[in-house]
This record gives sequence, C-alpha cells and structure tokens, in this order.
Amino acid sequence: MLRDAGRCAEWRAAGALPLVADLDDPASLRRLAGLADCVLHLAPPPGEGARDSRTRHLLAALGKGKSLPRRLVYVSTTGVYGDCGGAVIDETRRLKPESDRAGRRVDAEAQLRAWGRRTGVEVAILRAPGIYAADRLPLARLEKAVPALVAADDVHTNHIHADDLAAACVAALRRGRANRVYNAVDDTDLKMADYFDRVADAFALPRPPRLSRDEAAERLSPVQLSFMRESRRIGNRRLKQELKLRLAYPTVEAGIAEALARRKPSC
Repeated sequence: MLRDAGRCAEWRAAGALPLVADLDDPASLRRLAGLADCVLHLAPPPGEGARDSRTRHLLAALGKGKSLPRRLVYVSTTGVYGDCGGAVIDETRRLKPESDRAGRRVDAEAQLRAWGRRTGVEVAILRAPGIYAADRLPLARLEKAVPALVAADDVHTNHIHADDLAAACVAALRRGRANRVYNAVDDTDLKMADYFDRVADAFALPRPPRLSRDEAAERLSPVQLSFMRESRRIGNRRLKQELKLRLAYPTVEAGIAEALARRKPSC
C-alpha cells in the first residue's frame, strides 16, 4: 500500500502489486477489506497527538471485510521502554515512553493487541531500535563534526541492520506467536559515541568531539539531545529462539565492514 502513486512502477518492477491508499484518509482504505491473509504494518504514527490514528484507521478498514487476516505483524520501536539507565532488559520490561512519538507507538501496540484478542487475528509486534545499513550510516554527521557525549555521560544504544529487520519481519509472519512482542535488535553492546567512533575509523573520518551533557545541552538541538537521554541494553533471546532468526549482521562491526566493502572497487 502506497500513498505516492508515482512509486507504483518501482514496486511493480520488484514483483509487488501496489495499492494506492492513505492511512490518514479512511475513505481511501475501502479496498483493503478482505484483501490480505497476512499484513505487515510498517507505517509510523502521525507526527502529533497522543493516539495513533493511522493504526486505528487500518484496523477499522480490515474489520469491514468478510474475512480477516490470519496474521498481522507490526514494527514498533524500542523507544517504548524509555530510559532504563543502561540496564539489561527484555520484552517483559514495563513500558515507560518518554517522548510523544514513543507514546503514540505504545498506543498503536495497545490497539493492535486488543484487536488481536477480540478478533482472533494473530498479532506479533517487533520493537526495533536504530536501523542502519550501508546507505544509512552517520557519515554526514561525522563529516559535520557533530559532537557526542563523553563516556561518563554517554548512553547505551541498540541497533539492527535493515536486512536483518526485513528477515525478522518474514520470521514473525511465519512463526510469531499471537499477541507476542519481540525485540528486533542485534548482539551489539555499545555506547552511542563508541558506535560513531567505529564508523569514523572504518571510513577514515575524524572521530566526533566529546562534550559533557551540560555542554551538549547548550550546543545541540532538542532533537539531537532527545536521542542522548535514553540508555538501555536490550536482549534478543526471543528473536533467536522463538522466531529462529539467524542474524546476517550480528554486530555493527559486521554491518560496517560490509558497507565498507561495497565502497571499495573490486580488483
């Protein structure tokens, strides 16, 4: 399902049958009813408000069909956990969103799980952290010398390669348990600035300057600071044991190495 009709040819070339509709326009969703056996819901919530109206519109449209999907997989965010003070956590951690956008994700998850219980549709939720890939590395940030935090003030972050997240989506469609949550994270245990350092070293860029948290509050934007307030180390046991996912890039070092190899001309 696409909002932009101009991308239909791209998806047809990839083997998909595109449907033009918009989750912000309920009237455009009429053709969704009874259309799919499995649904992969990747759309983010709206940019404002306390509720995810897009998920609400999607579920209302799906519910109007003579038959419901058998399974629905939703990609949420690890931001629903909030700041955990660097603690090691798993899916049983109590949700404590600390931003409006994470709060809207919590609302979406609650809607989906309630709908699954009510209808019998098997709903599985993947909570994803920072997604990276060869074309999604912080190279521009490093080139601009955007500062990072000193080690004493830095936060633990979590990662998943885009290819592994795609594989996790397929695994959840095949094996996800009803109303089950899975952390879609890799095995990396790094602080944020250390991640930037690894990318910088691999691509021969200067490491970012380090600031204290107080100094960062004076020099960085509110958006940049928002990603430096939450620290957590997230386990992926369910991802591996229940979904049987074997990570292609178990650490960011593996993903960075692959991205670097793509840039080097073959002999």
